[in-house]
Amino acid sequence: MSVGRPTNIGDIGLWADRSALHEACVLGRVLQVRALIQSGLCVNMMTADSVTPLHEASQRGHTMCARLLLEAGAQVEARNIDGSTPLCDACSAGHLDCAKLLLAHGAKVNLSIFTVSPLHEACLAGSLECVQLLIQAGANLEAHDCHLGTALHVACYGQHHDCAKVLLDAGANVNASKLHEMALHHAARTLSPDLIDLLVSYGGNVYARDNRGRTPRDYISPDTACAQRLLFYECQPLQMMQLCRLAVRHTVGPQRLDRLTELPLPSPVLQYLVSG
Repeated sequence: MSVGRPTNIGDIGLWADRSALHEACVLGRVLQVRALIQSGLCVNMMTADSVTPLHEASQRGHTMCARLLLEAGAQVEARNIDGSTPLCDACSAGHLDCAKLLLAHGAKVNLSIFTVSPLHEACLAGSLECVQLLIQAGANLEAHDCHLGTALHVACYGQHHDCAKVLLDAGANVNASKLHEMALHHAARTLSPDLIDLLVSYGGNVYARDNRGRTPRDYISPDTACAQRLLFYECQPLQMMQLCRLAVRHTVGPQRLDRLTELPLPSPVLQYLVSG
């Protein structure tokens, strides 16, 4: 049975308007979800924050509950008050099976411009498997959120090296800007030497200045290992073989990087071109 919406405007956004179906999806009670659907309860009912039962099931990884909802007509692209879809919620918690289910039912991997995308959410969570799934499904690597920047910014901010590597291998722009701030600025501020090495190896600009006129090295103490690394890269340009690799990848473009292995080149060279 659904609980009525609150009449006091001060109650909006609380739990007062949640339905039995919402609660069953939160708890993963598959039999109860099936019974409530069979009783005729609307599968697309929303809370005051526009949260649907499918959002709840997806966020908690209750794949069977999500499947029942989808088969009963749940809207796979429903947006909550923050603009998040069920796929965003599944990826934010690293629920791979649930993400696969939603994609199989038509969930969009790319949302409107300047909105947090499922790929952003997966990178925030450091969910490598979800990141790989979304890239395979055609996620826009340059999707930009006005607060977070690109998925690469997010991965570096969270120090998720593996996610950043997968994004870069897939062709993400290493020098994408967020208020003139590059992913390398994040790597420096979080004192992540491995990320600094990774970003520079993919062409990260150590001289880039943000909207405050600061380079990545300007954000850290000069006596740290990261500062010494950045100083080294400022004084020591990439080797010719590294520059050639970057030039080839840039010429091929991100849409065709997966076809690099078709080039008539020795296997070690192909491996170097693909992932360094």
